[in-house]
Formats: sequence, C-alpha cells, structure tokens
Amino acid sequence: MDRHVKKSSEQVAVVLFSGGQDSAISLVWALENFDKVFTISFDYGQRHNVELDCCDRLINNLRKLKPHWSKKLHQKDAIKLDFIPEISDSSLTSNVKIEMTNSGLPNTFVPGRNIFFLSIAASFAYRLDAGHIVGGMCQTDYSGYPDCREEFMRAMERSISLGMGKSFEIHTPLMLIDKAESWEVAENIGGLELVDVIVEGTHTCYLGVRDKLHDWGYGCGHCPACILRKSGYNKYKYGGVA
Repeated sequence: MDRHVKKSSEQVAVVLFSGGQDSAISLVWALENFDKVFTISFDYGQRHNVELDCCDRLINNLRKLKPHWSKKLHQKDAIKLDFIPEISDSSLTSNVKIEMTNSGLPNTFVPGRNIFFLSIAASFAYRLDAGHIVGGMCQTDYSGYPDCREEFMRAMERSISLGMGKSFEIHTPLMLIDKAESWEVAENIGGLELVDVIVEGTHTCYLGVRDKLHDWGYGCGHCPACILRKSGYNKYKYGGVA
C-alpha cells in the first residue's frame, strides 16, 4: 500500500525497522514522505539478531548521507518480545535446519510475528499521535508468509484503527514490486551512495552469517533470504539473476 501521502499538518510515521534491506529502504521512503519518523525494532530471539546490531550503524550512516534526514529521524531501542520462541516453532528462533513444512510454508515462518509487530507499533504511534505505520513487507518475491500480503495489511489497518479509536494508515511501499525494483527505489531516493550504504549496512541472512561482503551484501548465500537478496540485486545491477 504505497498510497501518496497527503501533506496537511505535521505528518508523523512509525517505521518497523529490523536492520534488513527491505525495512531500510522503507525507512528512507518514509524519510522522504513524512515530517517526523520514528523507528521501532524488535528482539524476538531471532537467530539472526545480528540484524539488530546493524540498526544503529545504519541510522548513523543515513544521517551522514542526508543531513536533513537527521532532523526528522528518531530511533527507539529494540523492544524485547521474549515470549515469541515460547509460543512458536520456527527455524528463525531455534537452531534447526531451514526446510519446507507440510503446510507449504518454510519453517522460517514465525506465526503471528507481524500481528505482534504492527499492534505494538500502533500502540507506540498512538502515544506519539502518529497516524502512519510503515513496513517493508512484500508479496511479490518472498517466502510465501501469509502475514506479508497486502490483504492482511488492509485487514490489520482496519482492525487497529477500530480497536484504538484512531485512524491509522499502514504503508508498504515495496508490497507490489520485486527485489530488483526495491533497489531501484533506493537509488532513486539517495543515488548509488544510498545503495552502497544499504548493501554494506543491512543484514538479511537467516543464519546470521556476516563474515564476507558480497556484491549484494553479507550472508551465507544459500538460505532463502540470501537467495532472494542476491538474485534481486543481480537483476537490478546486471540485468540477470545469476
């Protein structure tokens, strides 16, 4: 849902920020579209929590890249959601092999994760009197997670607004584009300098591997997240997927 943002009074947004590629691109999109932007991150026991270590450095680099962003960008410390591993069974929160399940979904799916994230972000937004929530969810080339679909986002937008008695808009600027096009979004906003910042400063690999920098970023190169990121970057950069 990448609706054009209408400017009237001060527009405030809360961005779901994991330290990954999609959330970083969504963050810079928000910085271009809102007057004030707050990030919110979550520590839910993810085995690739190295992504959270990227958040501070990435935000500092974004501030340096475009000083006018610095004035509108506010960061909140990661919120702990320790209960998620207690109630779910996912290879993202336990040291098990990544594989497909009988449900047709990979076992990297964390049931309810985006429900929790969006609900908490909305509570934070309510406190800030912010009417906008931004996330990097995408249903074009992804792992098939049901809570990343546009239909789900619209349902959550309505439910949150009804449940809090306040109108919220959920924006997902990457929802209907592929990974290659998302890199183009970044380039259009901040040029190749921003692309380089995102390549080097974000983390996507499900296994948390961060010992070698590839053209497309850090990662093992073999997990589903790395495959999507690598193929999308190669299509964007070289016109292919090899």
